[in-house]
Parts: sequence; C-alpha cells; structure tokens
Amino acid sequence: MAVSTLSYPATHLFAAPSSFSGDHSIPKLRRAHILSAAAHGGDTYSSSGPVSSISTLYNRNGAPKWRTHVSFFSSFLNLYSAKDVKAFKEELLEAIAPLDRGADASPEHQDQIEQVVRKLEAANPTKQPLKSPLLNGKWELLYTTSQSILQTNKPKFLRSRRNYQGINTDTLRAQNMESCPTFNQVTADLTPINSRKVAVKFDYFKISGLIPIKAPETARGSLEITYLDEELRVSRGDKGNLFILKMVDPSYRVPL
Repeated sequence: MAVSTLSYPATHLFAAPSSFSGDHSIPKLRRAHILSAAAHGGDTYSSSGPVSSISTLYNRNGAPKWRTHVSFFSSFLNLYSAKDVKAFKEELLEAIAPLDRGADASPEHQDQIEQVVRKLEAANPTKQPLKSPLLNGKWELLYTTSQSILQTNKPKFLRSRRNYQGINTDTLRAQNMESCPTFNQVTADLTPINSRKVAVKFDYFKISGLIPIKAPETARGSLEITYLDEELRVSRGDKGNLFILKMVDPSYRVPL
C-alpha cells in the first residue's frame, strides 16, 4: 500500500498487512524441553498468540533454528525479577542508543537487539496492555527495523528527525506523527483482536500536518504490544517489524 505524496512512512508504525501469513508447522516437544528452553532464555515472539510449543525460524543462510514462544512463558512462569527487567532495559537502551533509531543498524546489531528484546518480552509485567492505562499517551520511537519509517531511501537531511505515536484505548484511536522537515501525520481507528493486539484502519493523512487526505480502504494493518511499562513499550507489526518506544507525554490524547 502506498500514497505517493507521503511515501507512507507514517503508517508503518503499525505496519501494512504482509503477504506472508501463518506460522511454519510446529512440532510437539516434551514439556520438560520447553521449560528448559524458557529457563535459559531461548524464547521468541509469535504474532499468532500464546502457544506452548516450538516454532521453526531460519538463519540468514537458510539453516533452521528452534526458538520457544515468549507469550506462553511470560504468562506461565514468573522467571524474572524487577532487577532482571531493569537490567534488560538498560542493556537494550545502551544497544540502540548509537543506531539513529535503527537507520545505522547492521544485521549483527539487529540480531543483538532482537535477543535482548525477547528477554524483555518474556519479562513483560503488563499481560493485558490494551486494558492498561499505561498504554495511553504519546510515545517517541527509539528504534525500529522498518525501513519505511526510517526513510533510508532518502538523503538524511530529508528524513524525519523524530517519530511519535499516540494511542488512546478509551476512544480506540491512534495517531502517527513525524517531526521536521515533513510533519506528516496519519490517524487511525483501532479494533481489539485480543488483549495485546489491535487491527488498524487508517482514516486520514495530513500532509505537513495541515492538508487532510482520506486514506484508501487498503490502508490497514495490525499491531501487537509485547512489552509495556510506564516508560517503555515494545510492539510488533504484521510485517514482522520491531518497534521500541518511550513514553513522552501520558496526558496526550489523539484527535477523534
């Protein structure tokens, strides 16, 4: 999905629907193996919801590797203390700090950050983020794997300096905002799929924050919140992109 006047960067904090759907076949493993994997941090995220088994992912050379699904373990086992969570957050923030929100991230950086994020997701203190007041407000993007948001196809001086996302669960509204030099915006309606995931229907773009353009019917996506506390949020889009954001204004409300 694309709008030529905007190059669609603002929408991708939610991510457009992917042509890929469904997980690889998931073989059954013994419970003891699953618990052992969880205890040693060998977990990963699954957008398909909580499962108690192992799924196949692939290295860059095509060789399969096995990772356990985080959402099951984070709700089934209390493996992490507040001290652990603080350490994971510090490790993550230190890793992403020099990477210009991900624009300067190499594949090795991305792999390193993914490993830390999976540990943080496993320790998620907010099991039902869509029911939590911590989700409401204005968030600043710290890191993403989405090249659309990072606008890496443009010269650096033409890229948005900062990206923000407003979410309000009381009105089920969301808003993506770019800072200078573009100031583009887009608003959206949210439809909960479960207590962690929403379907997203974009309604209006604002070019330079002023000129409204109705979004096409195809402007849809989804977002799953995999970690949430009072200062940090991790989300996964339906194109597989990772988003790490910090709270900057809990009082902010998205326009209706």
